[in-house]
Formats: sequence, structure tokens, C-alpha cells
Amino acid sequence: MENVEFARLLFETADLMEIAAEDGFRIRSYRNAATTVEGYPERIEDILKDPARSVTEIPGIGKGIAHVLGEISARGSFERRDEMLERYPPTALELLKIQGLGPKSIALLIEHYRVTTVDDLERICQEQKLRLLPRMGAKLEEKVLRSIAGYRKRAGRFLLDFATRMAGELSIYLSEGGLVSRIEPAGSLRRGRETVGDLDLLVTGGDASQVLARFVKHPRVGEILGHGENKASARVGVEGLQVDVRALPEESFGAALQYFTGSKLHNVALRTRAIKMGYSLNEYGLFRTAGEQCVASRTEEEIYQLLGLVWIPPELRENQGELEAAEQGRLPKLIDLADMRGDLHMHTRESDGRATLEEMAEAARERGYEYIAITDHSKSLAMANGLDEARAVAFAQQVKEVNRRGLGIRVFSGLECDIKRDGSMDLTDDALAGLDLVVASVHSYMNMEPAEMTDRLLRAMECKYVKILGHPTGRVLMHREPFAFDFDRVAQEAARRGIAMEINASPERLDLNSTLVRAARARGVKFTISTDAHHPKHLANMRYGLLMARRGWLEKEDVLNTLPADQFLASFSR
Repeated sequence: MENVEFARLLFETADLMEIAAEDGFRIRSYRNAATTVEGYPERIEDILKDPARSVTEIPGIGKGIAHVLGEISARGSFERRDEMLERYPPTALELLKIQGLGPKSIALLIEHYRVTTVDDLERICQEQKLRLLPRMGAKLEEKVLRSIAGYRKRAGRFLLDFATRMAGELSIYLSEGGLVSRIEPAGSLRRGRETVGDLDLLVTGGDASQVLARFVKHPRVGEILGHGENKASARVGVEGLQVDVRALPEESFGAALQYFTGSKLHNVALRTRAIKMGYSLNEYGLFRTAGEQCVASRTEEEIYQLLGLVWIPPELRENQGELEAAEQGRLPKLIDLADMRGDLHMHTRESDGRATLEEMAEAARERGYEYIAITDHSKSLAMANGLDEARAVAFAQQVKEVNRRGLGIRVFSGLECDIKRDGSMDLTDDALAGLDLVVASVHSYMNMEPAEMTDRLLRAMECKYVKILGHPTGRVLMHREPFAFDFDRVAQEAARRGIAMEINASPERLDLNSTLVRAARARGVKFTISTDAHHPKHLANMRYGLLMARRGWLEKEDVLNTLPADQFLASFSR
């Protein structure tokens, strides 16, 4: 099991305990343990399996939680969770995924209306009964109904980083013993979509029956959905991700990779083009219509070439002008991970991070970066131990001293400054003036009317110290929809004022999405790509931000943290 799976079970149990109004100290202990486990750089599973080690060596993990982790590893659950699921059906956990409801609200719904499913909740809202409960009202009913609709739309979807880890784990497993010569993920994962519905793995080489037999015997395979000569399907892990493994002959691998990567609209457009040119195209190859002679199948490149196109990167295959651009030689030279010189949004123990400034800097230096910005939270986020004016000034001085000592990487003093409800900044201009970089972000009052939110963001950008607009739409994938505002107007103003828009690489956010990236770029906006890291290992999430940038057709020149340090700072002069 991955650390995130251990953490999820601990978080869920804490939520169920809060619904049951149990002891707050015990609830916090589960949540604190979940946070620790999720951010720990080593796999908990590996430590548990090592007889010479104990998970109690991890700060914050005592004997009680160690026993719980051992139970989870052994059987996928633990006694306290089992007890809670006897009191509340598993469907109650779904209610926690509905935006606008917390454990206390859910407890009220269960007590007053016996609500235990999303269907029950929807019926209560439609009957206008939610508004009758304390601290609830008509607006919350509307919000919950919208959230239910969004939840159903997202049902069966998985975050990009989870699907990536699963693809990597299965690829290693299937490659053991020399059974396959090549294995590639296809579908929405290869295209870099923010969420993934299922996972397609294409394999070639060796005996197909052996490969598929090995797959269905994987220890995390649950329900086997199908097992034929060339394809096996199963649900994998406690999350139930559907994985389809297809065994292919070497000579048709390229055609299959193109076909199963999609998207559907891209493939339809490509097949239509093939027909007009006297070909037919399917997962087995490109064929001349007359005589059905296969003329290309081994590689994607040869298929696109025979259709008069340069190879189109998977991230662009959404039928949004990429075929025309490929025909005319206008495809962008997409930004790549090697282009990135720094990470500009991360947190340390000064606020809610899990490591020191020095530890974050060392991890970034090891990744080959030239510079980073430390951007801890500002004081409005009291739960995150946000910095007030005095601490921000002191921290800026600390960064200067760190740079004088030399860490092999340049550190910018920064702050993720909260945008208050009225659009003013959380800290005074005097405090912000002493920082190298200010990222302005919304963390509260996300249900404002679109016009109000637009005015709020526009006023925030009037602050001359704001350099970057952080996670600009506020979305949290699978949990919170973007807040509504006039994006074009805000993007136009950002371009005019020389304020960059952040592509937040945290897999839970991936904000901005590709559509908004293209829209902002058309307005002349420049971008930064940053991880919002709260632990050194989160710096690896840069790859996901790069995928959003690539899906948005961005080149190196569009992203400011591809510049050398001095040029980067100079780019904000206004």
C-alpha cells in the first residue's frame, strides 16, 4: 500500500468519529497521524515489513497508531474503522465528498432525517428540508444540489498522480521475468488529463497468455472483469480502479498506441482525414483502401507522416486545432521538465509545511534547480500558522542570511499572501515590500457572486507587490469546483499589469486547467509552474504542472521560471 492509502483510511475514520461526536483529542491524533504518514518520504509498508525497524521511529507516530498501521497493512482496515462502519454504512463516507457539508452537518442530517446516502441527501434538498436545520439555509441547499451533480459527474474518476503511480507499479510488475519487451500507458493518462476514469496498459513481446495471467494474479487485483486471449480487465486496489491490459504484436504496437491514446474526437478527425486520402485507420494499422494493404502500424510517427502530419504530442490530441497546426507546421515546441529552473511556491515549518527552509532548498538543489521561492502562508490562515508582518520581515532577513551562507541554490524570500474578502492583501505594503516575491491567493469566501469575486481579484492585482496570482480558480479536484468569476477580464488585467498566473502542480489542484491556460495565453499572460509543496517529496509533482502547461500549448518562453534568476526577477519590473 502507498502512504496515501494509509492516510486516506485514517482521515476517513477521523471524519466518521467526528460525525459520531467522539473525543476530539483522539480525532486529532488520527488526523495528525494521517498528515504525517501522507508526507513521509519513505513507504510505510516498507518500514512495517522490515523486522529491524519500527514505524514509531517516525516523529508523531506512537505505539497506538503503529498498531493501527500494522492492521491496515495486514488486512486493509483496522478495528476502530470497522467499529465506525458498523454504526454508519459505508455510503456515509460519500456524504463527506459533497461540498458544503462537514462532519457536524452530516451528523445533523443523520440525526434528523436518517440521511445515509447521496440519494437521501438529494431528496432532502429537493424537498427543501435542509434549510430547516440549524445553521443551514436555502443557499446551502442550492450549493449541495450543485455539488451532488458534480460528484456524480466525477464518480469513478481518479487523480492523475494516483493513476500514474498505479501504472508505474503494474508496469514494473509485468516487466519482471522478461515477459514483455515494451509497456506503455495509453488513454487519458497518456494525454495528461486531470483525472482518469480507467487505465489502459499496452504490452508487447513474449507470450500474451503469460502476461495476462501474471496481471490477474497481482496481489492488488480484486474483481476480474474479463480475461481473454489478448486482453484482461480487473479492478485494482481498494479504490477499484479499472485496469485494462492489452497484449499486442510488435508490428501493430504504434497503431494501437495511437488508437487507444485518443481522444475520441481526435481519432474521429484523424480517421476522417485518412478516408479522404484513400486510407482506413484502426487499432491494427493504416491501410490503403484499395487492396487493404497495411502501410504503417509499428510507430505513431509513420502513421501521422503518411497522413501528411508531423507527430502530435499526446497532450494535444483533443481535436482543438492540433491537426491543422500539424499540417501547417505550426505545432508549438512544448515546454519540458528540463526547461524548468526553479519552483516558486512552497511551504516550510514556518507555516504548515513539513520541512525546514534548508531541507526544501536541498531537495530542490538535488533536482537541479537554480532557485526557489519560499512562500509560507500569511496570517489569515491561522490554522496554517500563517505569518504576520513581524514574522514575514524576520523571515525575509533569515532568507538573506541563508543566501549569504550559500546552499548551492538561490532562495527568494516570498509569501503566499491571502486575498481578503474585499480584495485587500492580508499583510501591509510595508511588510510585502521587503519580499522578493508575493503570490496572491484566495483561500476563503469562495461562494461570492461572480461579479464580486471578479472585483476582489482585480483589486488584489492593484497591489504593486503582487507578482503571481496563485491557484487562480481555487478548485480542488474531486472535492471543490472552481469559484466563479470573469476569467477573461482578470487575465487581461494580469497581462496589462505584468502579473503571472500560476499553474499549480499539486495533483489535487492542477489549477489552471488547459482550457484556461490557452485563454490566458491568448490575452498575453505569462505563467509560472509551481508545486505548492509542503514536503520535499512534493517537489516531484512539477511533472503534473508541466502536463497542464503542455495541454495548454505552452512553450518555454511562456513560463517565467524557465528564466535564469536575475532575468526572472527583472521580468516582474513594472
